[in-house]
Parts: sequence; C-alpha cells; structure tokens
Amino acid sequence: MSTTLKTLIVASAVAAALTAQTNTAAAAGKEKCFGVALAGENGCAAGPGTSCAGTSKVDYQGNAWTLVDAGTCADIEIPAMADGSARMGSTEALERDIPA
Repeated sequence: MSTTLKTLIVASAVAAALTAQTNTAAAAGKEKCFGVALAGENGCAAGPGTSCAGTSKVDYQGNAWTLVDAGTCADIEIPAMADGSARMGSTEALERDIPA
C-alpha cells in the first residue's frame, strides 16, 4: 500500500470522526417533540404508516416528532383542534391527529 493511499485513508477516517462529533454536538441540548411538526416536516420514524423523515401525513400528527431546544416542547404554540380543545407538544408520542 502506498504512502499516499495510507494518508488518504487516515484523512478520511479523521474527517468522518469530525463530522460525527459535529452532528452529535448540534443535537446536544435538543429533544424530540411529538405533535408539533407540519406534514412532511417530521424527523425520522414518525410511527406506523411512515418510514422516515418527511413522511408524516398531517399537520401536528401525534406520533411524528421534530427536534426542538430542550425544555421548550410544551411551550410551542400550535392551533387548537377542530373541536376547540388545545393541542400541545409532548416528549412522548401522542394518540391524536393520526391519519387513518
């Protein structure tokens, strides 16, 4: 194996490690907040009927989440439900607004 190839492999490994560290740092201080994402703007794994990010079907789907600043989930203002009852975000999946 040539020195150039070894250098390239080591540089690639270092770059991958730095990228992973940066992504972890960006997520620090964040938490999953269920029931506040708009349709198609959720984080990964929005529950049954969805496969990953961007697959929620309705606004404020209870089992769809997005990352928010830690401690702010319940304070996010979202429109009331059709019957007038309040909607709030939650750090756990909700059983409301789930498409049939």
